[in-house]
Amino acid sequence: MTIRLTILSEIEKIAAAQNRTLGALHDDLPLSQSGFDSLCFALLVARLEDDLGLDPFSAADGVSFPVTIGDFIKLYEDAAAHQAA
Repeated sequence: MTIRLTILSEIEKIAAAQNRTLGALHDDLPLSQSGFDSLCFALLVARLEDDLGLDPFSAADGVSFPVTIGDFIKLYEDAAAHQAA
């Protein structure tokens, strides 16, 4: 499964478990309008660290928080590419 599909799958699982209503997930959707609160995002980051072995938010070079779903996915894709290099 790709990073994108893993992230989208985990978002849907967390939304179901937390009784959150999600709109259509697309790259331009602002995270603030995704239906997730801070607990949901914390769960997502923790699950992604377990699933992907990545935590781009702990990077030494400083990471700015993503604004959209697409930014969030790219952050993880870039972290995976950096880790592979």
